[in-house]
Amino acid sequence: MCGIWALFGSDECLAAQCTNAMKIAHRGPDAFRFENVNGFTNCCFGFHRLAIVDQLYGMQPLRVKKFPYLWLCYNGEIYNHITLKEQFEFEYQTKVDGEILLHLYDRFGIEKMSTLLDGEFAFILLDTANKKVFLGRDTYGVRPLFKLLTDDGFLAVCSEAKGLTEITHSMSTPAKITPFPPGHFEEFDLKLTGKVKSLRMDHFHCCTEEPKHASYNNLQGLGTGFELETVKSNIRILFENAVKKRLMAHRRIGCLLSGGLDSSLVAATLVKLAKEEELQYPIQTFAIGADDSPDLLAARKVAAYIGSEHHEVNFTPEEGIRVVDEVIFHLESFDITTVRASVGMYLISKYIREKTDSVVIFSGEGSDELTQGYIYFHEAPSPKAGAEESVRLLKELYLFDVLRADRTTAAHGLELRVPFLDHRFTAYYLSLPAEMRAPKNGVEKHLLRESFKGMNLIPDEILWRRKEAFSDGMTSLKKSWYASLQEHIESEVNDSQLEKADKLFPFNPPKTKEGFYIRQVFEKKYPGRSDWTPHYWMPRWIKATDPSARTLSIYKPDKDE
Repeated sequence: MCGIWALFGSDECLAAQCTNAMKIAHRGPDAFRFENVNGFTNCCFGFHRLAIVDQLYGMQPLRVKKFPYLWLCYNGEIYNHITLKEQFEFEYQTKVDGEILLHLYDRFGIEKMSTLLDGEFAFILLDTANKKVFLGRDTYGVRPLFKLLTDDGFLAVCSEAKGLTEITHSMSTPAKITPFPPGHFEEFDLKLTGKVKSLRMDHFHCCTEEPKHASYNNLQGLGTGFELETVKSNIRILFENAVKKRLMAHRRIGCLLSGGLDSSLVAATLVKLAKEEELQYPIQTFAIGADDSPDLLAARKVAAYIGSEHHEVNFTPEEGIRVVDEVIFHLESFDITTVRASVGMYLISKYIREKTDSVVIFSGEGSDELTQGYIYFHEAPSPKAGAEESVRLLKELYLFDVLRADRTTAAHGLELRVPFLDHRFTAYYLSLPAEMRAPKNGVEKHLLRESFKGMNLIPDEILWRRKEAFSDGMTSLKKSWYASLQEHIESEVNDSQLEKADKLFPFNPPKTKEGFYIRQVFEKKYPGRSDWTPHYWMPRWIKATDPSARTLSIYKPDKDE
């Protein structure tokens, strides 16, 4: 996890512009560098470092003697960098995983380079010899990237939009700040003035296709065909591989553990592999909740079963309400469910940063979208419709759950790793017949659960535990976080304010008092930037005015059963 920032063709003094780069300092608390580009006095890079791999040579922009004309700023991890280095017999100057981008680009060009990267990444690559600038982002946008491009070719790029909001330029019309689309790269011509011209934006990987880098990694035991036992075995092999490759770190690894199916599978597999790899420390797991919350009790059970060093963070609604404004600032979003679910993750990340030495944090994001885990999937009109919805959700993850997971952890200088969004694992799961992936016998994620049945990886009651609405799982049985938040908002927003919402916020107007409150805070921090949240996350196939699972008639929390 790092913060990257760059300007190409600035009309203003770079020293003044670079103060904007400090707005993402939380992403890289270990070191900062600001560097001008030789021969292009109005181009520069800013980099905030969180040192995870190669403590000595990991500063950026990354440059090596063999390619003096290449400058690389990237945020992420390339898990197959050693495999590719050996496959193509590249000579490395550093131990930095990102060095592989320079060698691949030099040998094959930008498109093949991008397709061969197995990992989570966002990059800015400058080639001064050929006068080119390239931007790129991983398949699901696990690592964030934003750009600002003016009509006269001034380009500004940053890990988070907040690093671009006060960039100055000479154009009279305001420039839009847009998220860079996941799974794409963009090529620009670099002019002598430092200004750029966009030449092409190409899709280098789609989530439904097996990634090109899979052919360089032969996994033992993978079967062919859709016979159930073969499919279940393949799911286990690919999931374990997704966790194993993510052990690449020189800093301590921990795991978020809600006690739900997804985080429990990640934590259990992580603990198992850490023992096999003989890591020199126990894996720490982290849960947040009120004393009697279902999540906390379930997480405690899992931690005892897998033998992790378990930490519990006490959550109170009052504490949650106090940090809502901070959370919206970090998220750069006014999506209701994203804000609501981010509060707990923000507070647990704060605890990890302040009270432990774990820095690389595994989490279960992506599973609900991939394996049809949301309650409303039970209402899908057909398996085909469910499968299509699954792909739609995956393609929009960068606007919602992945955005939440990145910003809440990065706010406290932690690095997130999400094995359920492994390119190869997701491509395989999505290649399975739609009927296999649909909920079965009233149970969502049935195929995933069935795949780990009898493996003794996690307790059976957790393997078959139904999905909790996050706000129910995290808080007291007596009163949920959802209910406490609504109560607080009732005192902040009145009926007449909500009635004027359409006029006040014509784009994506809020329909509830909670939505109104969140939007007010967002507009105060990011005025005129409502297009960053193109629409609200909402369940489909049912009449819903609120995104929370707990408001749906088909939802029954564990405590009601």
